Amino acid sequence: MGNKTEIKWLDIPEEHDYPAAESYLSLIYDAQSAASFSQQLKAAPMSGFKAKDIFRASSLSLLGVSNSHVEKDRKKILAGHALSPLLLVRDKANGKVVIADGYHRLCSVYGFDEDAVIPCKIV
Repeated sequence: MGNKTEIKWLDIPEEHDYPAAESYLSLIYDAQSAASFSQQLKAAPMSGFKAKDIFRASSLSLLGVSNSHVEKDRKKILAGHALSPLLLVRDKANGKVVIADGYHRLCSVYGFDEDAVIPCKIV
């Protein structure tokens, strides 16, 4: 097979990812639950899942490179810059995974390798 683009990752999510996740989660859950998820995510251990599996579990559509955020992350990958891991929440009531932070990064990575294992925190 041809040589794949190496996708680099930070060891842990960036600090600003947690307030971003909480902001997004507050659209789905009440403010107290969103804040609780944010705190749980900070304490959660790192894990990893394949890009294609995260998409399947989330039931979200793949954004293309025409999306400016996806394109920005594609450029980071090509430049060899490390991406921040994803923050995920299990929505047990609906049997889905909520991508609290990192949807555009996931779409960018999927464009390079759908089998890429993406580091994340999940609660």
